[in-house]
Amino acid sequence: MSEGGAVSEGGAVRGVAGQAGTVAGTDTAGTDTAGTDTAGTRRARARTRAWAELLRLPALFTVPGDALAGAAAVVARPDHRTLLAIGSSLCLYEAGMALNDWADRAEDAAERPHRPLPSGRVSPTAAFTAACAFTAAGLALAARAGRPALSVAAPLAATVWCYDLALKHTTVGPFAMAAARGLDLLLGAVATAGRARPALPSAALLTTHTLAVTTLSRQETRDGTPTAAVAALATTGALTWLLQRGQSPDEESHKHRGRPPHDCRAHDRPAQDRPARRRPTPLTVALAATYAATTARPYLHASLNPSPPLTQRAVGAGIRATIPLQAALTARSGATTTALLTAALAPVARKLARRVSIT
Repeated sequence: MSEGGAVSEGGAVRGVAGQAGTVAGTDTAGTDTAGTDTAGTRRARARTRAWAELLRLPALFTVPGDALAGAAAVVARPDHRTLLAIGSSLCLYEAGMALNDWADRAEDAAERPHRPLPSGRVSPTAAFTAACAFTAAGLALAARAGRPALSVAAPLAATVWCYDLALKHTTVGPFAMAAARGLDLLLGAVATAGRARPALPSAALLTTHTLAVTTLSRQETRDGTPTAAVAALATTGALTWLLQRGQSPDEESHKHRGRPPHDCRAHDRPAQDRPARRRPTPLTVALAATYAATTARPYLHASLNPSPPLTQRAVGAGIRATIPLQAALTARSGATTTALLTAALAPVARKLARRVSIT
């Protein structure tokens, strides 16, 4: 599932190099060994950076919130099965990242020659092998969480592969990507509680956001039209409003009792006799505002000037905004602690994105 600084040298590494240099001063062979060790360290760091770019590590922090939001929609707290779902999601996400660059290697050679595959820093065979390994690991973790989780993880993996290999450049491409995000949230719900229906409203909101971001990303490498950025901006406004509406009594009953809303007699009452919609908590409101603030300015700039640099910046903001959106969905379901933990991933992702591109 893909939507676009090297590792810094630490003082300890420099200290080791300095010690090696001291020894080298008394032994010529030591000089050769020290030089070899330094070159080897640099090569290792270069490989690490190449794989970090290939797998787009900053975007990885947008993944755990899917399963956590899904779990929050069906139960009060996540459990060990939720952790298995998160592990499965992380693996399938990285499978999509590696497969994405493998499938786009010819296009990237012309438009993004600095990417790991066209630059020769990672071989196509290694990228494809990694995609297969991550997929197998993701499905295995889902199976550990139970058959219901595997029944969601399997179509999620299929969606990821179909998107990267066949659907990405078609009109249904953004819808496939959006479906993958929605399935990822449902994976957390099914793995945790064995049912998905209470999590469908949250999945719908996350799917809508992903659809807007993915549609915008289709013009990252060329001058486009303002339409996609304007649509993304409008989507953010609509989702922010929906998040702050809170949940209806029927949704609350469905979540906690495990019954569909039509089993509740509230549907048989006249509209004027039904309980009022529960007001959102201050935390939900704050997280929804953070979600809107993360995307508003970049989307506006891209709508005024849909050039590749501004569009890429807007897409990056849209990807990062996934985290406060997930946190808001989690808080909306009443899982305050989980929402705060999810929101805490945002500054980590933002800091890492300064070193490794998120798009």
